Amino acid sequence: MGQADIPNQPEIHQPVEQPLPDAAGYAHLARHNEDGSYNLSLMVRGVHCAACIQKIESTLKRDQNIRQARLNFSTGRLSIQWDGAPDQANDYAYIVEDQGYEVLPYDAQREDSATKQEERFLLLCLGVAGFAMGNIMLLSVGLWTTTTETMGGATRDFLHWISAAIALPTILFSGRPFFHSSYKALVKGQTNMDVPISVALLLAGGMSLFGVITHSEHVYFDSAVMLMFFLLIGRYLDFRARKTARANATSLLGTLSGFANVVDGQKMRRVPVSDLKEGTIVRLAAGTKCPIDGKVARGQSAVDTALITGESMPRDIKPGDAIYAGSINMGAPLDVRVIKCADDSLLADVIRLMEKAEQGQAKYVRVADRAARLYTPVVHFLALLAFIGWVTLGDLAWQQALMIAITVLIITCPCALGLAVPVVQVLATGRLIKKGVLVKSGDALERLAVIDTVMLDKTGTLTLGKPVLSGAYDPEDLKLAASLTAHSTHPLSRALSQAYDGSVMDIDTVQEFSGQGLQAIRNKRTVRLGSRLYCGVDSVIQDEAMELWLNRGDSSAPCRFTFTDQLRTDAQDIIAAFQNDHIKTIMVSGDRKEVASHMAEQCGIDEFYAELTPPQKYDILERLKKSGRSVLMVGDGLNDAPVLSGADVSMAPGSAIDLTQNAADIVFMGDHLAPVYETHKTARLTQKLVKQNFGLAILYNCIAIPFALAGLVTPLGAALAMSGSSVLVIANAFRLKLKR
Repeated sequence: MGQADIPNQPEIHQPVEQPLPDAAGYAHLARHNEDGSYNLSLMVRGVHCAACIQKIESTLKRDQNIRQARLNFSTGRLSIQWDGAPDQANDYAYIVEDQGYEVLPYDAQREDSATKQEERFLLLCLGVAGFAMGNIMLLSVGLWTTTTETMGGATRDFLHWISAAIALPTILFSGRPFFHSSYKALVKGQTNMDVPISVALLLAGGMSLFGVITHSEHVYFDSAVMLMFFLLIGRYLDFRARKTARANATSLLGTLSGFANVVDGQKMRRVPVSDLKEGTIVRLAAGTKCPIDGKVARGQSAVDTALITGESMPRDIKPGDAIYAGSINMGAPLDVRVIKCADDSLLADVIRLMEKAEQGQAKYVRVADRAARLYTPVVHFLALLAFIGWVTLGDLAWQQALMIAITVLIITCPCALGLAVPVVQVLATGRLIKKGVLVKSGDALERLAVIDTVMLDKTGTLTLGKPVLSGAYDPEDLKLAASLTAHSTHPLSRALSQAYDGSVMDIDTVQEFSGQGLQAIRNKRTVRLGSRLYCGVDSVIQDEAMELWLNRGDSSAPCRFTFTDQLRTDAQDIIAAFQNDHIKTIMVSGDRKEVASHMAEQCGIDEFYAELTPPQKYDILERLKKSGRSVLMVGDGLNDAPVLSGADVSMAPGSAIDLTQNAADIVFMGDHLAPVYETHKTARLTQKLVKQNFGLAILYNCIAIPFALAGLVTPLGAALAMSGSSVLVIANAFRLKLKR
């Protein structure tokens, strides 16, 4: 397939700020859109799973005035669009609060501070629980391996009191993440997974304290603290995954912040980028990044558009040419007339596409999440059934019946189901790290295992993103050219200088003309190195090569130096390996059609797209997903960030910009493409082991729950059984280390 049709970029209407009559509550935060609707952005705290997202969105959408309600799991940002009055914002905020969640006005700085506080809090709870568990288990060894007659009642009671002194403060302190979440849900008449966990912790601690006071032979502080420690590990790992994902949009938003130098008559003044209006003239100094979309009003220069389009070479611009937000002015100062404010720029489109893509990923529901939805009602029902059954039919004392109910709560803890995925991922990521691959997203391997399409960027992904001098040249021409390029930082100048390893001529009068080239006087002749027009070349050569021309200033024909972007040495083999596995490969690029076509032919890729903007790349991804394809995106530039976020799974090379690495699920190092295929193979093996672990976890629950209901298991036995199921799952996962 040759050059494909490029989809048109959709028109996006942005909210326009206007004064609102009612400024009470959240109403003053509502933004009025051109179509008459309103938008509101809120921060929602306490969201821990896909079920929370579904509950909030579905409840809001019951209001017929709401056009759209989307909760981004990564950032915790809820966006609501509705028809009607702005004061309806208060009602929508209260609806979310009534579900048991905390609602705050969206504030990026406040959210960053809250994230740091939450991380410190979870780490502190986890550390205290781990320290307490280790000490209590040391005491429990003696208690559970000897009888009362051997140890003596006084010694046993003394050890029980020590255990209580350690366990009870630990439960009250480290159990706060679960208690707080449960309380907020219950006071609103709702429930969640933390409710049965909290009940089990409090009942186990309370009944154990009652047992200490009444000189009971067995208490179960060790069970409660062990259970809490394992659950806190899972909660912290989930928090870390969301924290990493939250950085994506935040990093991009920083590009649109700051100040710009505005030309006001004969004066210059600094204006916040967010306040720039259409028609304003912005002075763009050399080496600075353009903050808006505009057109050049005065000046000529070269701009680096790699951040936006992925184009490997700087582009020459002159008055009347367009320049996009995120482009870097590499040459002379420019006056740019604003044609779109920051909120409507191409870079802002990238941000919106990334948030839309992250919202799609937040709806990815795993088997463990679906099973967890049934966990709370089923566990409560089984525990209550056990208590009532043993009191009424089994003629047991209420204390013994309650202990059986606690045992049911503990033994049905979904730790094995919870570990089925992450323990395999930990081993798989450790294996991949040794091969130079960093897996950042918790479920990336799960999604990677089922892909049937690979989208690859060209520059910096299939290639190394570094121009290399190609061909053979006259030594004197190469020496003269290298003597000139020693005075320039242009990418092609650097490539030519690196290709020449001899001594250079002493030339002191070198001048660089932005967007054109270099000039020097040598032997009373003007020597030029640069573009073909600058060097007086009229002929047109249609090929994919990048070029510099050398005009020696005499009657001889100018010399042409050509450059190519170096293809990764194993790119063709890796593409062939994917195709042999019946996985479709597609190349997408912002580069010229001729360059993209040549590169696709070299790699053995039949389907490619060239000269694409970020929204156009994203449109191609959306078409593929709507047709039922599961897509892996591999890219390295900002122009790839929306597609990386929107793809089913994404990878970026270690040479990519920081923002792209943040957006990607997986980062691979080195100059080879082999880690991409190796990661896919590991993901398929990982998925196989995950399915086996789910089977083992389900089998454990089918065996353990009947024993707990029958009163044949103590709370400590339940905690040990729960831990034993986890060990079984871990042992099966270790088979991954044996595979080659």
